[in-house]
Amino acid sequence: MANTLTDLIYHIVFSTKNRSPIIHSGIQEDLYSYIAGIAKGQEALVIQIGGVADHVHIVLQLKPTHKLSEVIQKIKGHSSKWINQQNNTTTKFHWQEGYGVFTVSASQKPLVIQYVKEQEKHHKKITFKDELVMFLKRHHIEYDEKYIWG
Repeated sequence: MANTLTDLIYHIVFSTKNRSPIIHSGIQEDLYSYIAGIAKGQEALVIQIGGVADHVHIVLQLKPTHKLSEVIQKIKGHSSKWINQQNNTTTKFHWQEGYGVFTVSASQKPLVIQYVKEQEKHHKKITFKDELVMFLKRHHIEYDEKYIWG
């Protein structure tokens, strides 16, 4: 694929299991660095990571040869294992089963990066639930609340 030119940018969002507020400030920065390292090991590029105690946002650039679901599975699986090995949480750490993924156009990329950077500030005004529903509606994704909040 030497002559394949792409700009595949994704905004990925996933939560801790049961949206438990377990990503405290003592592990947040190291967790984000570890996630970036997992992505780099898969030849993907983390452009920005942000989040709060119960969820994370990742702006990720992939190659056309990547399988998005496999990249996310590795990020979630390896980072969950790593957090549990650090013994920095009061309970066993798990990510939720699913995730949200939204494509990012070149014109919106700077805005999405800024949005992800400002998660702490943003979540003083809006809950994660309201945020996720807003994304789903904005991207015209049909959903059943019992599957995303059940």
